[in-house]
Amino acid sequence: MELEKWIELIKTGNPLPESCLMMLLDKLSEVLYQEPTLIPMQLPITICGDVHGQLFDVFELFRVGGPVKENNYLFLGDYVDRGYFSIETFSYLACLKLLYPGHVTLLRGNHEARQVNGTYGLYDECISKYGHGGIFRALNEVFDLLPIAAIVNDSILCVHGGLSPSIKFVEQIPIYNRNQELPTKGPLCDLCWSDPIDGCDDWKQNERGAGYIFGQQQTNEFMHNNKLTLIARAHQIANEGYQYFFGEENIVTVWSAPNYTYRLKNKASVLKIGTDMKRNFLIFDAVPDDQRVIPEELQSAYFA
Repeated sequence: MELEKWIELIKTGNPLPESCLMMLLDKLSEVLYQEPTLIPMQLPITICGDVHGQLFDVFELFRVGGPVKENNYLFLGDYVDRGYFSIETFSYLACLKLLYPGHVTLLRGNHEARQVNGTYGLYDECISKYGHGGIFRALNEVFDLLPIAAIVNDSILCVHGGLSPSIKFVEQIPIYNRNQELPTKGPLCDLCWSDPIDGCDDWKQNERGAGYIFGQQQTNEFMHNNKLTLIARAHQIANEGYQYFFGEENIVTVWSAPNYTYRLKNKASVLKIGTDMKRNFLIFDAVPDDQRVIPEELQSAYFA
């Protein structure tokens, strides 16, 4: 595979030829199949939240976070939908993962599921760029293999969404078979969909239609039972790039899509945690329009 050549092509905002993309997805599947559902990792680490197809802001993320070969990047999911370059964004991260083994870990988000990305952008993008649904099916078969969570130094739980009332201990996570379409209810669904909410006093159904909302008591109990120092998650936009909850610093949202949907003006961040356990949020803005490609068919709406 010509990974470096493919990376240079993606950097121009162009999709890979179909044969190259299929080759890339096949190889990535082989690698993901060997990974556990709960990935054990060690510090130092760079944690990244939702990127949602904002390819040129992903390039900025790596500029801010540092060279891949010198860092350990953990992405918390939601690579696709909303942005203009879902396919290229995931392709780029896949290339980096294969080019620098051990330096890029990709978890699953709630948008790495057919019932979501079939509606919010990926399917239409596949049809527009490749003319058929085969790439959509191939991408989702890879998404089915993405790990669900990571545990860093046995003390930092990283997951896309949040906690589940069905999971009391981190060791339960690998019990569930992840190689499937993301369920609409149950523990795997909860890990990808749930949200911490200030003022929430119990497990309650999430207004999103999947997962739960939970509060300080549920968070503290889970952290105490599992001897955790931090839960890092994504899934909710954070206007300043990150957000702690409950007036404490034990659960945090990391958000990595600046100016989300190209209009919300929010900042983005990556969270670096060193071997000394110190946390450093690197805040960044969306790249200027003259440093990104806007698809021709969208330019009139983009600049309206």
